[in-house]
Amino acid sequence: MLCLKVASDAAWVQKASVDLDSVLVDHAHCEMKAASNALSLAARHPHSFALVRALTDLAREEIEHFQRVAGFLERRGLRLGPPPVDAYAAELRKALADLPRDPTIPPIVDRLLSAALIEARSCERFKILLGVVTDPELHAFYTELFAAEARHYQILVDLAAEVAGGSVKERLDMVAEREARIVVRLAALEARATIHG
Repeated sequence: MLCLKVASDAAWVQKASVDLDSVLVDHAHCEMKAASNALSLAARHPHSFALVRALTDLAREEIEHFQRVAGFLERRGLRLGPPPVDAYAAELRKALADLPRDPTIPPIVDRLLSAALIEARSCERFKILLGVVTDPELHAFYTELFAAEARHYQILVDLAAEVAGGSVKERLDMVAEREARIVVRLAALEARATIHG
């Protein structure tokens, strides 16, 4: 799906289907982190108003998603709690730091591509959840998010290409290969039903 090199494994599907409450809590934290990341990128790279506008629009939509997920949590009597360490995102950041540097590509390109990969993974997992969620309201929400995450993925890849001044397909493939290794490794270790990892 999209640029992903490996699908989520069956164990994740099983974990998620029996613990949708944990998925919802994790999802809320993911939306908040996505908004924060988009704002951070906009603040650190204010040289392009087009980039700033695109990233702040993305952040606004992520905050709206967070608020809606928080509503599901509240209606189900769940607590948000503090955000857990996101092993998936931490591993992805580390993998990016280990990529061979290309002096012609600004560092923000890799940050945009890693954010795109995170959106692609979320998109894939929302599609999977559509097959197991029976609550009509939550199913409708995940249907909407499936499309939104795919759109966010494309926005981020397009922004990376714009900043790079050309195609980023080869770089995206490199990041996607590393993301695949992370997902496989975490699948063997992760006990929680999460939107990423």
